[in-house]
Amino acid sequence: MSLRILLLTTALCLSLPATADIVVTNVRLVDGTGTAASAGELRIAGGLIAAVGPRVPREAGDEIVDGGGQVLAPGFIDSHSHLDRTMFATPDVPGAVNQGVTTIIIGQDGYSELPTADLNARLAASPVAVNVGTYSGHNDLRRRVMGDRRDLAGDGQLLAMENLLDADMRAGSMGLSTGLIYVPGVFSDTREVLALARVAAAHGGRYISHIRNEADQIEAAVEEFLLVGRTTGMPVKLSHIKIAIKSKWGQAPAILARLDQARAEGMDVTADIYPYIYWQTTMAALFPDKNFNDPTGVARNFRETTPPDTLILTTFLADPSLVGKSITQIAASRGQDPVKTYLDLMAQAAIYQMQHPDQEPVERIVGFSMSEQDLTTFLNWPHTNICSDGFDGGHPRGYATFTRILGHYVREKHVLGLEQAVHRMTGLTAAHLGIIDRGLLRPGMAADLVLFDPDTVADRASLTDSKALSAGITRVWVNGVPVYEGQRTLGVHPGRFLPAAPHAPWVPKRR
Repeated sequence: MSLRILLLTTALCLSLPATADIVVTNVRLVDGTGTAASAGELRIAGGLIAAVGPRVPREAGDEIVDGGGQVLAPGFIDSHSHLDRTMFATPDVPGAVNQGVTTIIIGQDGYSELPTADLNARLAASPVAVNVGTYSGHNDLRRRVMGDRRDLAGDGQLLAMENLLDADMRAGSMGLSTGLIYVPGVFSDTREVLALARVAAAHGGRYISHIRNEADQIEAAVEEFLLVGRTTGMPVKLSHIKIAIKSKWGQAPAILARLDQARAEGMDVTADIYPYIYWQTTMAALFPDKNFNDPTGVARNFRETTPPDTLILTTFLADPSLVGKSITQIAASRGQDPVKTYLDLMAQAAIYQMQHPDQEPVERIVGFSMSEQDLTTFLNWPHTNICSDGFDGGHPRGYATFTRILGHYVREKHVLGLEQAVHRMTGLTAAHLGIIDRGLLRPGMAADLVLFDPDTVADRASLTDSKALSAGITRVWVNGVPVYEGQRTLGVHPGRFLPAAPHAPWVPKRR
């Protein structure tokens, strides 16, 4: 065991509530490496995995849990989550634990709670049921310095952003996240992104990006993404990989070939994915130039990416009666063209936001614009791990991504094998994120575990019931403490802030 792991696990043991040691017996061990399952047992002591194998030691007073021949796996790690929006209000975090997730990585799409030191302190004072790691969001760094201005950053403004990020990295941020289709990051140029990426890289950080375009200009957006990895030498992850325009459906192999080429050149390039052909985002995403009075971009998106009859409001605080309706349905009820309706709704939401500045988000939409063929192609790439990109409601992915993989894509469609799928949710994800103390069934690792029935595990959440609990998840432990059992959360909050475990820091070349 390395000194760093020893220090992390010692601190973990000292901070956990006292619990009886636990022996989980009669299980199929799927260890997170992708190797074949084996019958065996696992012992939990002091919040850690103490032993794992065909037969483990027992001591007087141990709690014995009979797994009934089900699968025991490492707790799932969600590499792209938005449950930070609600986790302090709902510290049981049912969206995560009901599908076997024990760690969420937040600060996604360029948005994060700044500074990271404050997030760490808040989690220490008010822990939640799952572990939390975070990136630092470019959009919020920029907003702190420049607000929502559309102009490019000057040298002084860029230095101010760099200083904020430097402090975040020292406080345990995993690196830099960007959401380059969102305000205000959409107004930045590649120079700005690279300058901030260099700061994260100097601390051994990582880069994760909702790229600038997932549709008609996806190739150029991928090249900008790869430029960050090539320039800084840092690991780069392409968020929720997809092709969101019909004219480019079927081109997933070409995108992956480009990523493989970058890997062959020495770049640490990975991706994550959620198992749905519809997304959830803000209405602003359909305005390419962020001019919310201009119908041109919206009309083009309606024609080429997401028809209005497949665009559904999932949040609309200005008029909650519209939630669940498509843009086409709302337009018909108003006797309007769908583009006009969309602009009116955007204006209505903006007014509500100004009147209620503390409420966010005030609107969200779901749109269907991906193909199943591309999804399965991306899912099969060996360097893709599973993520939810999920919120607490609206889109079912927030409650059901991981169980959908196990039920639909493993048991029903055989796109992935069971051990392969668990690897994509645990060991592979941990490796992508630099998480060194969880993700595998190994002695000394944190006891983040999920017990599930591979014959019945299934997603139940849908667009009409986005918070329906998954089937087949029997029990979930976080840091050795049970947090979910019998389709209910247990009201305990053993989750911890996970500081970054850096890779070798990037050393800039002399000019």
